[in-house]
Amino acid sequence: MEAVDTCGRYDLRRYYLSRRTLIASVLLAVAGFAAAVVLPTRALAGSTGASTTGTSITGTTTAPTTTTTPKKPPKIPVAKSFPAAGGMLSNSVPVRVAPNPHAHVIKVMHQFRSDFRPQVILAVKTKTGSDDEPWYRISIPMRPNGTYGWIPAKTVKLSPTHSEVVVNLRSRTIDIFRFNKHKWHGPVAIGAPGRETPTGHYFVAARFVPYHDTFLGVFAVETSAYSKLTEWPGGGVVGIHGTSLPQLLGKAVSHGCVRVSNATARKLKAYAPLGTPILIKK
Repeated sequence: MEAVDTCGRYDLRRYYLSRRTLIASVLLAVAGFAAAVVLPTRALAGSTGASTTGTSITGTTTAPTTTTTPKKPPKIPVAKSFPAAGGMLSNSVPVRVAPNPHAHVIKVMHQFRSDFRPQVILAVKTKTGSDDEPWYRISIPMRPNGTYGWIPAKTVKLSPTHSEVVVNLRSRTIDIFRFNKHKWHGPVAIGAPGRETPTGHYFVAARFVPYHDTFLGVFAVETSAYSKLTEWPGGGVVGIHGTSLPQLLGKAVSHGCVRVSNATARKLKAYAPLGTPILIKK
């Protein structure tokens, strides 16, 4: 029995030793596999600055910082050729005696007139003002005729004009030009003595069809000129219009307006848009 017991104990001890060896081998293999996984992970963490625990990778990604530059408002193109006409971009603008934001104000122009028509601006030149900004010298529709002033170019949007109307008081005729080409010639009636049609440089300030006044013919334009009569419509605004009395053409019979035939009035409608320069000469 002793020999059997000894042999049995020896076999049992050998069994446990071999089992421990197997377990140790398995643990070593697992440890080696873990080391193979952890080491590259740590190397990766070290290269990116992220912290790791075991086989997990933790870290935060910082978004690139971008700086947004505020967009500047688009600049309004400044007309290079004159005369140039167009409309206002602001509700009102003071017209000054010089291209200087502190110069004396001659008149305040409004985007819309009292009759709700848009205010037309006619510029004859540009100049850099005291503020280093471009300014326009404009014709002002007011008394006395021939008044000019300055406004900042950024307050209006202008384009070169392509038409011109010339009224000759001596010959009592009208000529219409478009793109420097002569388009029309016809007779006119002018202001009677004491209410003469004023001479000077003006422009087409408004256009309309006189539906309720056949005396004005088929078409009429309002000019920026003023007659001697303050009680005339618009405070004495001079118009160029058709007539229901063509037999009076060629005579000095009006209140200061320029009467034309209805055929001429139709040509004005076709070739004299808003802002068209008008020369009335002796």
